[in-house]
Amino acid sequence: MSRRDRGMAIALGITCHTLFVLGVGTMMVAMYFGMSRSLGHLKSPYGAIANGLLLLQFPILHSLLLSRSGRRFMSRLAPGGLGAKLSTTTYATLASIQVGLLFALWTPSGIVWWRAEGAALIALCLCYAASWLLLLKSIVDAGFPMQVGLLGWWAVARGRAPAYPPMPRRGLFRLCRQPIYLAFALTLWTVPTVTPDQLSVALVLTAYCVLGPLLKEARFRRVFGSDFAAYQRTVPYFLPRLPRLSRRGDK
Repeated sequence: MSRRDRGMAIALGITCHTLFVLGVGTMMVAMYFGMSRSLGHLKSPYGAIANGLLLLQFPILHSLLLSRSGRRFMSRLAPGGLGAKLSTTTYATLASIQVGLLFALWTPSGIVWWRAEGAALIALCLCYAASWLLLLKSIVDAGFPMQVGLLGWWAVARGRAPAYPPMPRRGLFRLCRQPIYLAFALTLWTVPTVTPDQLSVALVLTAYCVLGPLLKEARFRRVFGSDFAAYQRTVPYFLPRLPRLSRRGDK
């Protein structure tokens, strides 16, 4: 691996993680205020049209980039023939841009249905924070370097091939097969400010959280075969199973 390739990988890594922090930070703040504060200021009906496009681009492009054609597209983005090795970094970068665009450029309706106060505000803030911590835990269990784009550029910077983690089945993945999507859905519904804007975002992205992983599971079936099939039979898809209460007299 040449010095130029390593320098390029480090530069792409810095770009990726900067955009990741900005995108996630923007999302956390925007949803906390129920999408009532952002940089979008388009007049009606253009604001609603732009919001719809911003909202749809995330689940659609996010899924397309994980398809075979999407992965081929990403492999051609990085220069110097490094596309395949930097695919996780490229994906995290593009996803961060998508998130940043959605939550920074949203045009608020100006309508606030309800804003929590007092004990309700404290309770919802705790739930909101817990949902984000649950999301972080899920990302760690799935393989933190791969999820945040570190895996690709760090391998190239060290002159090595990326070492992908095995099929996730530890931690929260023992409770359900899609804990990342479940935790993300929880962040959408635990905000302390309720607006039609937030409701629209929550409905669309929750639907994506439930349906989008079906494409991921199809890819896992191709990659991991019988191991994933056995995992599917024992672990629920989205909602964890509630523990069974023992009946009186059971031994």
